[in-house]
Amino acid sequence: MPNNPKSLAILEHNRRFIPGGVVSINRHIAPELVFVRGMGSRLFDADGNSYIDYHGAFAPHFLGHNDPYVTEAVVRVLRDGASLYGSGTTTLEGRLAELMCQAVPWIESVQLLNTGSEATYQALRLARAVTGRDHIVVMQGGYNGWHNDVACNLMTPLAALGPRVSPGEYPFLPISSGIPEAHRTLVHPVNFNDLDSVAHVCERYPVAGLITEPVLQNIGVVHPKPGYLDGLRKLADKHGFVLIFDEVKTGFRHAPGGYASIAGVTPDVAVYGKALANGYPMAAIAGKRDLMNWFAHPEASKRVLLAGTYNAHPVPTAAAIATVERLLENGGEVYRRVEGLGQRIEAGLRAELDRAGVRSVIARQGSAFCVYFMDHAPVDWHDLASHHDAALDEKLRRELIERGIYWFPLQTKQCSISAAHSEADIDRTVAAFGESLKTV
Repeated sequence: MPNNPKSLAILEHNRRFIPGGVVSINRHIAPELVFVRGMGSRLFDADGNSYIDYHGAFAPHFLGHNDPYVTEAVVRVLRDGASLYGSGTTTLEGRLAELMCQAVPWIESVQLLNTGSEATYQALRLARAVTGRDHIVVMQGGYNGWHNDVACNLMTPLAALGPRVSPGEYPFLPISSGIPEAHRTLVHPVNFNDLDSVAHVCERYPVAGLITEPVLQNIGVVHPKPGYLDGLRKLADKHGFVLIFDEVKTGFRHAPGGYASIAGVTPDVAVYGKALANGYPMAAIAGKRDLMNWFAHPEASKRVLLAGTYNAHPVPTAAAIATVERLLENGGEVYRRVEGLGQRIEAGLRAELDRAGVRSVIARQGSAFCVYFMDHAPVDWHDLASHHDAALDEKLRRELIERGIYWFPLQTKQCSISAAHSEADIDRTVAAFGESLKTV
């Protein structure tokens, strides 16, 4: 393990005042490290150890830690005296909404929030208001936030989930206590890439909306099968539910228009976060004007309440404007460069895995990648959980941390390349990966 006595001391201190010592449960890791600085492609812990970072704080840092252009925008807005006014609108929020509509051709209207969970919550509330229905469909193995509708069926042990069923749904298996039993009856988990199961649910319940990541990126990188997203679009049109793409992870990281633009499929509503502001707390819900106008419906009884004191705070809003400007400049040069780095690391890791004779597949989407220790790319959670060597995955991640390469030390968590990574970073990572393979 890294030499980390200062990290351990900080954690021990914080546990006296914070339940568990961390303010988000997902920050519990082993080894227990406390990071004190991030710059470019690097993280630095309290004990002075340096790591090439592929975690990126669960992927917002697409431009790298403390990108100079974004940092300068934040400093400038503070220097100019911008504040949280809490009344009226601002030029900053108008500029960001306009930029987003330019970047994502199909959206016509935007609302700004602070977190992805808030955005998915509002998307589902909007779907229920518009349709007058209550039931929703979610994906087994997807993650769409912490609220009651979606805090379920993430990395569920197969012993609890049961065997594959299709067409059909799975039991609502919460990842939090405190969710009312009656509430669970409105939520229907199905496997990703299974259109028959979506149709099955729609034929039995009045479905208001279906929410999915267009690529499952909380269990690595699980791609939609050809025709799957288009099939969801057709089912939404047939059964009258609102199709919601959760692009909190995929949006602005894989293309200016999100993964929807890559797939050529238009949802009714999409939510964005993470890479939108390069690490600052910013999220958005966007869609066609006729749907989005329900947030300002002239009839109070139909209006969907969207309120938040800190929505579009000038600091994250300035950061988001600067981030989107950087992503759009020179015809998307950032995306072309990062795609080259993605190809480089995929080829390098593949060569090391072949040299070691390890059964594996690398799934990649642009800057996001995951190594699965199985003989094919997974298509859903059942497939992944049945075939992937989770123990080997976690051992390898810990070995990489020993060698100064930070892959989040939990099986199947995606790795993320940033525009701040260099070819030298990639080559050093590949070398460390080969050494770690020999050890494990």
